[in-house]
Amino acid sequence: MSAEREIDAVVVASFGGPEGPDEVVPFLRRVTAGRDIPDERLKVVGEHYFHFGGVSPINEINRGIRARLQAELDARGLGLPVYWGNRNAAPFLGDTAQEMAEAGVRRGLVLATSAYGGASACRQYHADIATAVAAAGGRIQLEKLPQTYHTEAFAQMNADAVRRALEELGRDGFDERTRLVLTAHSVPTKANADSGPRGGLYREQVETVAAEVARRVGADRYDVAWQSRSGAPHVPWLEPDICDHLATLPDQGVDAVVVSPIGFVSDHMEVIWDLDTEAKRVADGLGLAMARAKSASDDPRFITLYADLIQARVSGSGPQPPVFCEPLQGATGIGVDGAPCAPGCCEA
Repeated sequence: MSAEREIDAVVVASFGGPEGPDEVVPFLRRVTAGRDIPDERLKVVGEHYFHFGGVSPINEINRGIRARLQAELDARGLGLPVYWGNRNAAPFLGDTAQEMAEAGVRRGLVLATSAYGGASACRQYHADIATAVAAAGGRIQLEKLPQTYHTEAFAQMNADAVRRALEELGRDGFDERTRLVLTAHSVPTKANADSGPRGGLYREQVETVAAEVARRVGADRYDVAWQSRSGAPHVPWLEPDICDHLATLPDQGVDAVVVSPIGFVSDHMEVIWDLDTEAKRVADGLGLAMARAKSASDDPRFITLYADLIQARVSGSGPQPPVFCEPLQGATGIGVDGAPCAPGCCEA
C-alpha cells in the first residue's frame, strides 16, 4: 500500500450535545455515567441547556467543521472522506467507526475538538478511540491527530480574535483600565497535579498559550481564570473562577475587559453560558464593559491547521505546522491508539 493511501478517512471527534429538550437528561446521564446522579438533579444541572431550548450549539458547529474540512481536503486532492462521531450524543463515535469500517475504511485520522493535553482534553479521546475500534470489531484503526495548543496558528487565531473583541470595546489597546482575561475549563487540582511527570501539565499548557496570546496583542498585564467547574463543592478545582475574578477588577481600576476562551476551540454551550451569559451578567452588574473573543474554530485558519496536519501525515513527508514553543509533553511515548504522546501525560 502506498503512503498516500495508508490513511483512508478522517473523523471529527467531539464531546457532543443535546439537540432538543427531550435529549438533555439522557445526554447528561451519559456525561455523568457511574456517578449515580438522580434525574431530578440532572434537570437542575441542565438549566443552561433548557435555557436555549435544549439545543447545544456544538453539533451545528461540528457539522460546519466537517463540511469545511471536507471542502479543504477535496481542494487539495487528498480524496479523504470526513466523518463525525461524538462521545456523549449521536452520532456516537462507536457507530461512526462501524460505519467507516463497513464503507471499507481501514485506517482513519481523528481530529478531536480539543487543543490541549490532560485527562478530559486528550486521554479520554484516546479511550474513546479504543472503545470505538473495539465496537467495530477491530476492522479499523484510528489514530488521533496531535495536540495543537503550541502551534503558531492556534496562538495567532486567538490573538486576532482578542484584537477584534478589543475593537468592540472601542479601546486602542490594553492598559491599566482595560484588562485581558484568558479562560479555560477548570479541572480538580489533584487531576491537574497528576497529569504528567512534570506536574500540572494542563495548567502549564493553558498558561503558556495565555502568555503568548497576551504578548501578541501587547497586553503587558493579563489574567488567567477558570470556568465550567462541576462536582462536589468540597473538592478543590483550579481557581480563580471567571465570575469571582471579574468581581476583583473594579478595585484595580479596571473598567473594561476582554475575555478570551483560549481553552476551547468552539463557541459551544460552556462558552455561551459561562461567559456570554453568567460572566456577562456579572460584568454588567459591576459596571465593567465586557467583550468576549471568538474561539479558534470560527477562524478559517482552524481548518487550514488541521488540513496541514492531515496532509503531512498522509504524505509522510509534508511540513508540520510551525510552533511557537516546544510541546510540554516530556519524552515521547505511545498512546492508546499508537499515536505519539508523553508517558504519564494524562494520568486519570
